[in-house]
Amino acid sequence: MKYFLGFDVGTNSSKGTLIDESGTVLYSITVEHEFENPRPGYFEQDAETVWWGDVCKLSQQIIANAVQDPKKIAGVGISALGCDVVPVDRDCMPLRKAILYGIDSRGMEVVSDLERHYGKEYLERNMHRSFVSSDCVPKILWLKKNEPEIWKKAAHFLTASSFLTAKLTDEYVIDYFLISCFEPLYKKNGEIRSEEETGFVCRPDQLARPAKTTDIVGYITDKASIATGIPTGVPVVTGTDDSGAEAISTGVVAPGKMMIQFGSSIYMILGTKELVDDERLWREEFIVPGLCDISAGTNAAGSLTKWYRNTIFPDALELEQNGGPDAYITMMQDLDKIPVGSDGLITLPYFAGERTPINDPLARGILFGLTLAHTRQHMYRSALESVAYSVNQQLKIMLEHDVPIDQIFAVGGGVKNDLWMQIVADVTGKEISTPAITVGASFGDALMAASGIKYSGFESFNKLTDFIKPGKTYHPNKENHEAYKKYQNIYDSLYPATVNLMHCLSD
Repeated sequence: MKYFLGFDVGTNSSKGTLIDESGTVLYSITVEHEFENPRPGYFEQDAETVWWGDVCKLSQQIIANAVQDPKKIAGVGISALGCDVVPVDRDCMPLRKAILYGIDSRGMEVVSDLERHYGKEYLERNMHRSFVSSDCVPKILWLKKNEPEIWKKAAHFLTASSFLTAKLTDEYVIDYFLISCFEPLYKKNGEIRSEEETGFVCRPDQLARPAKTTDIVGYITDKASIATGIPTGVPVVTGTDDSGAEAISTGVVAPGKMMIQFGSSIYMILGTKELVDDERLWREEFIVPGLCDISAGTNAAGSLTKWYRNTIFPDALELEQNGGPDAYITMMQDLDKIPVGSDGLITLPYFAGERTPINDPLARGILFGLTLAHTRQHMYRSALESVAYSVNQQLKIMLEHDVPIDQIFAVGGGVKNDLWMQIVADVTGKEISTPAITVGASFGDALMAASGIKYSGFESFNKLTDFIKPGKTYHPNKENHEAYKKYQNIYDSLYPATVNLMHCLSD
């Protein structure tokens, strides 16, 4: 019997999963952690303590509780929250806290410098889009301008998955899927550009070398073995970001297959035959060879429900802490009795700025239509509906490009909320399925570890779908779908009508 380990580090928690050679999940465990918000638009995590610390804890617990013979561990896969930047020294020790993905918008402060340096023609030729808050290049340039000593000392600028792979193997790699976060520093074939082209931002040697997601890029070192309990010499694959791994765990291996990840934020990935250019969305070559994707992101989803729990429903949280039911269950009481559209209350969920389709870190949240008749339950249902409106807004943009959407899998912590999933189905008018195995990205990581070593039955991405089974499917209510169209139109109009006023708040 062989075992495969998958680890996924997210915004609010990390998960480790152990599967056997039949693809069966033998053990899965989660540890919680926090992120820091030192000032508006700045979001950080301690890469050494949180990211690496979590992987070590998870690995040790899995091995202690579920692995009789650690020598039977045959491969390790890693994923982590996406386009982060952590500068490290030559020993892979972080020089500062990691700057997180698109929820951190500080890099937008230097976008104009990048545009002036590279010029419109160069960027159109090599990026085909504008810079967004998720991009790593503005974050690195921000470090260069604001923390020059750290920038100078940096041996590498890494994403979370690259950092963790390096901690396990001493190899500094990044998968081809994630290099899009570093445009235009890499060529389309993955080759790092010359210092003449990268030097304004960083040196070429400060960038990780590209590799395929499932390539074996190194082996567990003696030092990593002591920290994790994984035997020295176990192969480790390149890894990827959490959304990519989660998409693999739901079978996004062909055009028309789609994943909607309900985590702290929303991340959507749709497999396509070809690259689709639309500045409102993102596109890249996907993990699966020969497959492209359209992707999109909503900044506030689980983070929005958490804000409601901590701020608007503190009594529900206190009840949970005193031995009562989960706070989120308490918050859902009577929400199903509130009609479609929350009695005319619409939320714009831009509580942390927004990524697609507006790419505006200065965007602000709105509760539109409040009356004295509304309760906090109305407000909370409206928040859940707002995420569905955001998903639908982006689906409509995707469909403008005549791409098929044959199957939608919803994954992440949000799928535990039946009413929320039904709302998404009703708003979009599409069936929303959830997977039978709900451990998510860490399951995808374990599958890709097995694929990376070419273990029998796991050799290709298409074969991995044999281990992916559907769970519950939510069918849209036609009457509700028609009723939601009115509120969707208002939602779509709110940002254009208020954007100038939002920006005044930041002047």
